[in-house]
Amino acid sequence: MNENVLTNGRIGKAGSWFHRFANPGRFLRLVQPALPWLTAFSLILTVTGIVWGYAFAPADWQQGNAVRIMYVHVPSAWVGMAGYAALAVCSFFSIIWRHPLADLAAEEIGPVGAGFTFVCLVSGSLWGRPEWGAYWVWDARLTSMLILFFLYLGHIALIRAFDNPTHGHRAAAILALVGAINLPIIVFSVQWWNTLHQGNTISFSGGSKIYITMLYPLIIATLGFYLCFVTLVCARMCAAIMERRTRSLLLAAAERHS
Repeated sequence: MNENVLTNGRIGKAGSWFHRFANPGRFLRLVQPALPWLTAFSLILTVTGIVWGYAFAPADWQQGNAVRIMYVHVPSAWVGMAGYAALAVCSFFSIIWRHPLADLAAEEIGPVGAGFTFVCLVSGSLWGRPEWGAYWVWDARLTSMLILFFLYLGHIALIRAFDNPTHGHRAAAILALVGAINLPIIVFSVQWWNTLHQGNTISFSGGSKIYITMLYPLIIATLGFYLCFVTLVCARMCAAIMERRTRSLLLAAAERHS
């Protein structure tokens, strides 16, 4: 088949370029050798950042040692949002170009992203108890993060709600794209509404409000969390591809013996 002819009948160089990287075998050959390295680097960075933050970074002058929850809470929040953005991108590729690996990637991103978002919510509640006197308040940022968690769960449920997997992936992709509107709400909620949640401490345009001795372990922990996310998603995708191959081989063997 001409490489410019796509599975849904569309013709174009952009679609063809994406489909060159849609082969599951090529994906396995690229990713499987890198998984041990990804695992090692993600663990080293995550442990280094968290231990540095909890054991050696200074306490906050106002919040005291409670601020150390930041080294888990902030990275998990960033990864939870980035994971949903990746979910939306995969859904876009799935709907527009019918990218064969896009649905698989979205299916495996969902549980991992939901896990990081859950860690964010739990750690935020533990952080809020000594600061606000309550584990939960219906604050704009907390509420929008909770909505993000429910969007993840909805995506996971929709994929499995149809007998035809294609219909499930299409419905879940639409939910992911619509739910992406929640991401800017999370980011700008502390600016748009009067909330209990503190404002953005780190600014890439300057004016960050965090000591450099606290920023370094936070950056290292964040890199570790991101690598953990990538490693888990890639490992789940490899396992899913191998599972589908095994199932196909077993079905073919059963047909030959029937």
